[in-house]
Amino acid sequence: MTNLGFHPLVGASVVVEQALASAAPLSAIVIVEESFDCDIRFANNTTTTNGVRHDRSVTIAVFVEGSAGTSVGIASQSGQVDVHDLVTMARTRARDARPATDASPLIDSTAVSSDFAEVAPTTDLSLFSDLVVGLGEVFREAGSNHRVLAGFATHEVTTTYLGTSSGLRLRHEQPTGSFQLVGRSDDGSASSWVGRGTDDFSDIDVREIYAHLGERLDQAARKIDLKAGPYEVLLPPDAAADLVIELSSAMSGRDAEDGGNVFSGSGDNTRIGERLTTLDFDLWSDPQTPGIECAPYLLTGGSSSDVSIFDNGAPLGTTKWIDGGTLARLRYHRAGAKRSGGIFSPPIDNLSLSLPGATKDLEEMIAGTKRALLLTCLWYIREVDPATLLLTGLTRDGVYLVEDGEIVGAVNNFRFNESPLDMLGRVSEVGATTRALSREWGEWMNRTAMPPLRVADFNMSSVSQAS
Repeated sequence: MTNLGFHPLVGASVVVEQALASAAPLSAIVIVEESFDCDIRFANNTTTTNGVRHDRSVTIAVFVEGSAGTSVGIASQSGQVDVHDLVTMARTRARDARPATDASPLIDSTAVSSDFAEVAPTTDLSLFSDLVVGLGEVFREAGSNHRVLAGFATHEVTTTYLGTSSGLRLRHEQPTGSFQLVGRSDDGSASSWVGRGTDDFSDIDVREIYAHLGERLDQAARKIDLKAGPYEVLLPPDAAADLVIELSSAMSGRDAEDGGNVFSGSGDNTRIGERLTTLDFDLWSDPQTPGIECAPYLLTGGSSSDVSIFDNGAPLGTTKWIDGGTLARLRYHRAGAKRSGGIFSPPIDNLSLSLPGATKDLEEMIAGTKRALLLTCLWYIREVDPATLLLTGLTRDGVYLVEDGEIVGAVNNFRFNESPLDMLGRVSEVGATTRALSREWGEWMNRTAMPPLRVADFNMSSVSQAS
């Protein structure tokens, strides 16, 4: 990230207008992304470092019409930008490029955000004032109880300005925060993790989080060695997010048609319309979901197999990826949807999994457990086979044995091999959906809501020495 210090920058909306004027009479899209972020880090029961940064990136896409189709050139730069030079670079790239396979008319709209000309809001370390006071209290308590705390808090506000030669002038502010705390016994024999996603830290209670960690560390006083094999497991919402985000990431319509992923059908067909799970799961995205709101229109600085630069500014609404257990959508840009006879379904920056009528929390599910493993979080997750979406990964910072409704001790870590799609098919109980933070993927997919899950025959393929 570029630290811009105190160098003044031309207003973001002014940059948009200058770039569009410089690109005329060619069609163009301009995206200015202004980010302010701050963080505080701690280890060994004390704060260690903190920082505040400001970054701006400018992306310009210029479109050139030719006899064979529309070509696009894209140029990006951070910091203080010479708009004319960046437009010239994008124009040259467009004239040298082949016609784009994802070409569509630019979104034809004169929608203008009422705050388009306003400067971007900032964030700074004052946001953490209450957090730091709470940390000081729990650091002292942890030290007296032979525990060691470490972790970090981050907050970012990114304001995106989108302007197009077809008339769009849109502005979106996106706050993103996270708090992660790891507690360990001072001899390193036990550890536990808690993570929270947040917009502004007003909902982060450090004392409550530490109390939860302390309870888990107390429950880890008894150590139990278990062998690898299939186990019934309880996945808290955060661990469920670790796996369900991977499932969502595989939902490319183009890749499915090419036979390259778990949603591929026979020939060049996909599995859209096929029942995937016995339970009536809904997997969905909606920019207006309370607590995890995100941009209500597409913002992208480039194209891929199912996202297109041409689609910038397209409105986003409720999108059911899995509807009542049935695959309802895969990701398609407009050109791909037209080519395949599908539905335009761009990515949305939040994700929710739910089962209608599910109301239990994790503690209630633990109380109703005969014997299972409770997995605090998963990490180092990697794809093994895209055709089945087989993943491998490790457990971390707390695997607990539950017997007769109580946590009776901590067990060793495992390497697991699982497909999140197959896993959903073996879920026997689902709790209420709440905001979750994936430890593995939360840095780029912060806004998720997941339920706790009870899963049969979760495949622990080997014992791991990870800690």
